[in-house]
Amino acid sequence: MDQSSFLPLGVQIRNRSRSMGLKLLLVCGLALLMTIPSLFVSSIVEERTTRAKDVIGEISGRAGGQQTFLGPTLAIPYSISPLYKGASPTLGVYVVFPAKGDASIKVRTEERHRSLFKVPVYQAELKFDATFDLTGVPSAAPAGAELDWARAAIVVGVSDARGALADGTLTLNGNTSTFAPADSIGDYSRLPLTYFGVKVSDLAKPNATFNAAANLRFSGAQRLAVLTYGKSTRLTAEGDWPSPGFDGGFLPVKRTVSPQGFSAEWSIPFIARGIPAEGTSAAVSALDRTALGISFVEVADPYQSVSRSVKYALLFVGLLFLSYFVFEATAGKRVHPAQYILVGVAHMIFYLLLLSLAERIGFDWGFLVGGGATVLLLSANAEWIFASRVQGLRALFVFSLLYFFIYLLLRLEDNALLVGAVASFLAVAAVMYFTRNIDWYSSIPAGGTTPTAGVAKDAV
Repeated sequence: MDQSSFLPLGVQIRNRSRSMGLKLLLVCGLALLMTIPSLFVSSIVEERTTRAKDVIGEISGRAGGQQTFLGPTLAIPYSISPLYKGASPTLGVYVVFPAKGDASIKVRTEERHRSLFKVPVYQAELKFDATFDLTGVPSAAPAGAELDWARAAIVVGVSDARGALADGTLTLNGNTSTFAPADSIGDYSRLPLTYFGVKVSDLAKPNATFNAAANLRFSGAQRLAVLTYGKSTRLTAEGDWPSPGFDGGFLPVKRTVSPQGFSAEWSIPFIARGIPAEGTSAAVSALDRTALGISFVEVADPYQSVSRSVKYALLFVGLLFLSYFVFEATAGKRVHPAQYILVGVAHMIFYLLLLSLAERIGFDWGFLVGGGATVLLLSANAEWIFASRVQGLRALFVFSLLYFFIYLLLRLEDNALLVGAVASFLAVAAVMYFTRNIDWYSSIPAGGTTPTAGVAKDAV
């Protein structure tokens, strides 16, 4: 005789009310409940990401930071007489860009490390050629401005002068001069960036034409950019970094990237540049949107990858729980809600393992070690729960596929949404198929057997 018949009537009714349908709803509720620990995991990932950014910013600052350069530009101080007696004159700097600019950059990179963090820094050799044509200058000077040609200078600009590795030089008509801080040759504080200059009062005259060549050697970190300093500008760049990113106002017209390094070429005509050939210091500020940038980025940022994986936590926990529910429904043995929670906690710990390992050995190897350990644990847990090695092997196969799917989803950046949606659809379809013969109103058996009507005949 079934021992359950000796139970009180109220207990029998409660047992019969525990249908598979209600259990599935409970499992879904537990999956939603696991979003709470995922929030704590997400906060840890964010904290480590912030820490990494702080360290990277500190290392970058000492190397010069993200550098932006302006090639040779003619700067002419001017003054405007006051309208009222006793008032101070208005001072400013009138800039004339070269008619043609041709620049080249050679970059050598290395990685600086501090503790678990690393940042790419570089040493760059920059050569700027400029052809000046002062015919018609000035054509856009403010009303009443008087240009002081005697203090005219060729200036070059950089965002952080601390990155200078050697004195810059300027060659004019075969004569080479060393750049000096612009403040020592005139008032250029109204211009953006930090400037170095050489006086050219003997060459810079109305309607004159001349050529200039500047050489600079600077260090920096993470990013290097050159402003389109000429009416038409051509820039070539080459370096040994295997994964550059090209950004800024214009993309290169030619580029080659290989594990040994990169090369790129930009060609910006005057009509695309969209900045007047001469004007006040505001014209230099407007060049910011024309920067030709090269970013030295890591191919696999572990923090970004882990952060993306945590965003899919609810989806993956739901698939884990659905897998265990199918095992439960087809094996005919009850799984306590606490055991579902332990499965969810194990998956949350996987993210912590992934983060800590990725910081040391990279995301790919970290995922292999952390994911492999978690899959083995979940498979062994399935064998312990259902007291069946067959179920453990089935779990090993299913969870290996699931974690491979997680890795694939994180690597397919552009197609992640499509792959995730299709895979989730197929997973739900599989659950529907394997539970198609279950009597959802039947009570969950108290022992290790399931009513015949409640088991799929060809369930796996």
